[in-house]
Amino acid sequence: MTGHEAPAARLHLLGGFELRVHGATVEIKPAPQRLLAMLALAGTTIQRGFAAGQLWPDASAERAQANLRTTMWRLRHVPCELVHGTKTHIRLGAEVWVDVREGLSDSGDVLRGPRSGTALLADLLPDWYDDWLDTERERIRQLRLAALERDGEVMLEAGHPADGIQLGLRAVALEPLRESAQRLVIRCHLAEGNLIEAVRQYERYAASLRRDLSAEPSPRMAELLGTFRRRAPALPS
Repeated sequence: MTGHEAPAARLHLLGGFELRVHGATVEIKPAPQRLLAMLALAGTTIQRGFAAGQLWPDASAERAQANLRTTMWRLRHVPCELVHGTKTHIRLGAEVWVDVREGLSDSGDVLRGPRSGTALLADLLPDWYDDWLDTERERIRQLRLAALERDGEVMLEAGHPADGIQLGLRAVALEPLRESAQRLVIRCHLAEGNLIEAVRQYERYAASLRRDLSAEPSPRMAELLGTFRRRAPALPS
């Protein structure tokens, strides 16, 4: 497939599983769904034995391999190659577009400048509870946080601290104890001249750290408020 051709199949994993082939939604059973998702997230060729063990961890090696062969056979009715296999390895078909790959690529662009797609990355297969998804979910969460913070920094540098506050608060909502997101919000408040708001944000964060981790904000965090922070009394959250 060249860069000018539409992909034969489009696989959506963000927000829920959906497979579209030549523009039409294709319904497939849970086991083929999980095989496609694993191959899409791997982004490379993987060993058959590894895939079988991940997808059927409670089965014997022989039974898991048999399940894998059956699952691949079930995908043959789809009018494009979804899975390419050899005797030892399998990978996602070359004609399959994957939203996760597109989203992660776009997120890398977001890290280098402001875009409306900061929230592009929805939750990965939110109704699935497979253990092998945990690492991928964390990777996407970290990219989303980094993208929100970078967009906020760009807005602050461009003279739009109110927009930076909104982006920073979205990152804080995803991870309340993430200090870099909290610093962004405080810096934006200070850029607007709202010292009291900056102090309130600091105090809320400090209280959360003490309650949840028995820790204090870093010196870098405290220095943001400078002499005003040292003069001002603590404010209620």
